[in-house]
Amino acid sequence: MRSGKSARSAEIPVTVGVEEEYLLVDPVSREVSPEAEKVVAHAGVRLGDHVTTELTRYQVEIRTDPHTSLSGLRDELRSARAAVSDAAAQLGLRAVSSGAPVLGLRTPPPFTPGPRYARSVATFGALDDEQSACACHVHVGVPDEATAVRLSNHLRVWLPALIALAANSPYWDGRDTGYASWRTVTWGRWPAAGPPPYLTSRAHFQDLVDGLIASGTVLDRGGLYWDIRPSHHVPTLEIRVADALPTVEDTVLLAGTVKALTASALAAIRGAEPAPRPRPEMLRAACWRAARDGVTGDAIDLSTGRLEPAAVLVDRLWNAARGFLDTGDLALVRDAHVRLRAQGNGADRQRAAYRRRRRLTDTVDHLVHAMTAPHA
Repeated sequence: MRSGKSARSAEIPVTVGVEEEYLLVDPVSREVSPEAEKVVAHAGVRLGDHVTTELTRYQVEIRTDPHTSLSGLRDELRSARAAVSDAAAQLGLRAVSSGAPVLGLRTPPPFTPGPRYARSVATFGALDDEQSACACHVHVGVPDEATAVRLSNHLRVWLPALIALAANSPYWDGRDTGYASWRTVTWGRWPAAGPPPYLTSRAHFQDLVDGLIASGTVLDRGGLYWDIRPSHHVPTLEIRVADALPTVEDTVLLAGTVKALTASALAAIRGAEPAPRPRPEMLRAACWRAARDGVTGDAIDLSTGRLEPAAVLVDRLWNAARGFLDTGDLALVRDAHVRLRAQGNGADRQRAAYRRRRRLTDTVDHLVHAMTAPHA
């Protein structure tokens, strides 16, 4: 592990921004509500084009500006969540940040009107039926696409740990799925999803994407659903592996960890260190295991192929990240990491809320509270 001093000496600040997707719920039935277009219109008064609709009418998406400090990101996330929650309340609804709907999902869900969404439904059929799942995408700034490709190679080994850290979708439409992150499993069904391949160059990446588009496997660059991908519309590398997280502090923990891992990877690239190359089959298996067990079960050690406690994997992630966080960021991430170790991830907390009275409505109420609470 490199020291914080060596990380700071690089003098290349890593910028980080976030996209979060939220679900709308009825406060009485606690079922998801298809009123996203109205909520976006209300929230847009405060957030402008930083809030938008998503594939289904249950979902609202926000995006932040890029930030060099996690405190700035935290403050913007708090404001965005408050704006969406207030807009939902004006319509008699509530907003939650969860990787999957807990109650009331229709199949197929009500889709947002628009030519691209209609084309997706026509092309992929029932695959779109489960896209009420919500994610948190972390964008890190990159100077060019070639750097993004090299960073992807270095970061992909951490995907299982990030899945475990951010798992927040144990329930799906009224039942416990047996997974900490059911959203990860549903997204894995898409033809161009899951861990990205090892990419030998920018040309390799472009040739592969062109082939996927030409074959009709994806509609366009935006339909590339790998867990890590160079963004198709902004100069960033997009880490797409996480569920939508219950609290702002959970999102800051994820974003800060990704930011630190990126700084570490940039240092490795400058030092001409080769990227890890786990076997693709084992990397995919490790992601599946992380989606099932989260931070409280077992994980796959990619160096041996054997099981180890998931807590060991999370500690390894923390040890790799913390040396690349400056003083202000380190304090925020460390506090969130301590809460993670004490209370579990979002999936653990959803299940804990259910166990108190064995009512899924309590889980939804927990998520409503967590949406804007300092800690939950």
